[in-house]
This record gives sequence, C-alpha cells and structure tokens, in this order.
Amino acid sequence: MRALSIDVGTTSVRTGIVSVDGSLEHVHQQKLTVATPAPGEVELDPQEIIALVLELSARTITDGGVCDVVGITNQRATTIVFDPTTGRAVGPALGWQDLRTVIDCLVLQGSGLRLAPNQSATKLKWLVSASGRPSSELRFATIETWVAWHLSQGAVYVTDHSNAGVNGLVNADASTWNPEVLSALEIDEGMLPRIVSTSGDYGRATALEGAPRITALIGDQPASLFGQCCVSSGAKITFGTGAMLDVVRGTTGPTEMTRYATGCFPTVLRSSGGEVTWGLEGIVLSAGSCIEWLRDTMKLITSDEETEELATSVTSTEGVSFVPAFNGLGTPYWDFGARGGFYGITRGSSKAHMVRAVLEGIAQRGADLVASAEEELGTKLESLRVDGGMSANDFFVQRLSDFTGLRVEVSSEREATTRGAGLMALVSVDALSLTDVEALWQPAQVFTPTTTDEERVALRVAWRHTVARAEKTIPELSSVTF
Repeated sequence: MRALSIDVGTTSVRTGIVSVDGSLEHVHQQKLTVATPAPGEVELDPQEIIALVLELSARTITDGGVCDVVGITNQRATTIVFDPTTGRAVGPALGWQDLRTVIDCLVLQGSGLRLAPNQSATKLKWLVSASGRPSSELRFATIETWVAWHLSQGAVYVTDHSNAGVNGLVNADASTWNPEVLSALEIDEGMLPRIVSTSGDYGRATALEGAPRITALIGDQPASLFGQCCVSSGAKITFGTGAMLDVVRGTTGPTEMTRYATGCFPTVLRSSGGEVTWGLEGIVLSAGSCIEWLRDTMKLITSDEETEELATSVTSTEGVSFVPAFNGLGTPYWDFGARGGFYGITRGSSKAHMVRAVLEGIAQRGADLVASAEEELGTKLESLRVDGGMSANDFFVQRLSDFTGLRVEVSSEREATTRGAGLMALVSVDALSLTDVEALWQPAQVFTPTTTDEERVALRVAWRHTVARAEKTIPELSSVTF
C-alpha cells in the first residue's frame, strides 16, 4: 500500500509517494507566488495553490502509479474564505506571517480576548469584512480544508485537530469551536468546517486518478515530527526559513490554548478516534532567512553550501557574535522589538568570522528552544532530531549539539514533513502501526558534543549577554505581547 503525500508549505507545493518502508519517491515541487502588497502583509493566491496541488499530484501519479490513500499536510493558520457555490476564494489567502490585524488583536486584548495576528481568527474576520458579504454565505478554510474540499470536489469539508488547535477559534480541547471568540468576531459557526482527527477516512479524492481515499490531515510541524518517527516520545527541530521545535508530551491537554511562561506553547501533534496526542512547540523567527540574507542581500556568499566552507576555514569567530532577529525574537523571549545584529566586530573581523557567527547564532537559538522545552517539561531531553535545509550543514549541526549538550540526529529525509503526511495516511488504514513508524528511524548522520559541560555553560552565558544587547531595539514593539 502506498500514499500520495501533498505538502503545501509557506512558499511551495510538494508531492510524493510514501511507501510502508518509509521511502519517499516521485517527488515534484514548485514555488508559490507570495505577494507583499504592503509592509507586514503576506498574501497567496488560493486558486494557484489548488492548481499546483492538482498539477503536481497528477505528475507524481503519472511517474509512480495510482496510490491507495492521500495524506495532506500544510502550513498552519494561512487563511482562506470562499464561496461554496462557486468553489472560488473571495479574496487572497492571508499567510500566517501576515500582520495586518495587529491592531484588531490589541483591541480584543482590551476586552479580555487574547488572540495573535499569526492565528487565523482575526484574519478570518478581516476577509469576511473585506468581501462585503454575510459570513453565512461563505466558508472558512485553512490550507488542508481548502485542498481536501477541492480534491473531493466539494464533498469533504473538514479541518483536523492539529490545524484547528492553532487557529485561535477553538476551545482548549481543540475539538470544539469557541462561542465566545466567534461572537466577538461576529463569525457565523455555520461557515466553519467540521473538526476531525488527523487520521481517519474523510472521503475520496475524486479529482485524482483512481479516486484514492483521503485518510490524513496534519499540520506541517506535527507532520515533520511524525516523519522523523517521534511517536511516543522524542523532539525535533525543523530548520527552514524559521525554526520550529516540537516535543511529544502525551494525551493530557492544556487548560488554555495560550503560551506558557517558558515561551513554549501547547500544540496538537496527532489524533485518532477522538484521542489527542499533545506536544510542546517553540519558534525561532529567523533561521534559514539569515542565510538567504547573507547570500541575496549582503552578497557575502554565492550559495548556502559556501557557509560551511567559510565557517570551518577559521577556528573561531574571534569574538564576533550574531543575533538572528530580523523580525523579533520568538521562544523564549517573545520580543517583537528585538532586531538582529553583529557584535564584537573589529578591524580584523573577516567574512569567514561573520558567516561562522551567523551559523553559531542560529544554533544558539536552537539551544534556546531546547532549554525552554526542558524547563517546561521539567526534564532533560535525551536527544534531538533535525530536518530542513540547514540540517545539511555539518558545521551548523555540530554546533547545535555543542550548545545543547545533546546527541543530534539528522533526518535521512531533509523535508520530513512530506514523509510524515504519507506515513500518517498509511497508519490510518492500518498499513503501518505506530510502533512500525518508530522503528523506521534511521538517521543520516549523528553528532555528539565536542565541548565539555563547563565550556557549554560558559558559551550559553555569553550568548544570553549578547541577546540582551539585541532586545528592545524598538521599545514600542517590545511592549506588544500576544
């Protein structure tokens, strides 16, 4: 049995076939058009998204043959409003990074309702208002809902717990819509999809050859964790544009869907038959974007691969440090007014020192995520798994191991999100068990710390002093919390 995996990320659509041995083959990927019509605004074209999903799925099926089931994974909280009669969106898709509703969120805080602009809730309100139509005539979709609706030609209208849990519209169990929020936003519950488990049998993808059954819907970060075979325990960080840590916690959920004092927050990892598995999540807002900046804006490198060669050409940064905070600091600081910067530059500082400092700064932020998760859990992590583009950089992963003091295992599939959605689809129909998925883990590489505990502690103390210099760069933004 084989699964077609459909992975709609922040900037691209990716499809592939996942088999019961965990292999991912016949992959096709294409970039999405991302528009920024004004500062802080991020838009995608909903029609382009579904056109690419259908096109790439057809290519994968042509290459690899008809699949039995379909798994869908997606960037969570990107928001679409559409007309169910025509099947067309009534406005752009507002990306999760879109900040046009910041003021709305701050106004709602005054009435005791705590929502963040990166959640779907206020984006939905904005899109309905901009349409000029009553919400009862429209339907709300995050990306998995939009894709499933079109694959089933309008027969499947659902969202899953892992996506619903981060949209700001649900109760703490992530299984029911919150009437207080809906009332405050003037949202008709009739325009919302049915909330279902991440694994199940939702209907057939009749728009695809063979009409395979859709059996998994799962957010991108939980899919990456599952794709790295963390089932009953384990932690991973995905290093993409930003970096996301997810840790398996268990079946006991939170009392509120709000951020913890440690800077982490609760998240749904997966669900089946009504039972939800919960985890912790932490965010670095700038990771791979710093490498893109070195390459495309500063022209210090010509390719991402060059960073490793430059970093290893010197034995240290010679006192240069870098805080990756282009758009603020996430976990554990949550300072939107912090800004990135180099510190300790001298006349003798070279390009190699600066590039090495960037890689080490991102690795230190990864260690910040681990420290926050360990504080929240009240226990040390045993190891850490990593995927994403930066996991191909051996120097970077080694420094991550040095700064965390952990064994770091690199995923054999760099884009584990796609693999995870396919594995979940196969588990849903008992082609694999959860135990089978855990047994599939075979890291491509393993890194262990090369620093002593004393050296690591000293490096971490120095790092916290450096971060303090970047905090509150824009005090008025630093005072804003969500």
